[in-house]
Amino acid sequence: MRKRVRELEEKVEQLRLSRRVLMNLIEKMEKDRNSFLNRLEKENKKLHHNNYRYARSLLCKNRQIVELESRLQGQASGDSANS
Repeated sequence: MRKRVRELEEKVEQLRLSRRVLMNLIEKMEKDRNSFLNRLEKENKKLHHNNYRYARSLLCKNRQIVELESRLQGQASGDSANS
């Protein structure tokens, strides 16, 4: 009977140790996951910012193109009126 109690106590201790190990692994996985998510969020913000800057740059260039085309049409109209 005492031997059986001792065996059960040892099993309980092994289970406690296993539980601690598993909890540590879960904690590490959660930290890694959170770190990864933070990195992704930072990268996402950076990409949004870069995309915004690029869109503004395209808009500015498009305005310049429209302005130059307008000038060219104005010059072409002036040239045909002078002819």
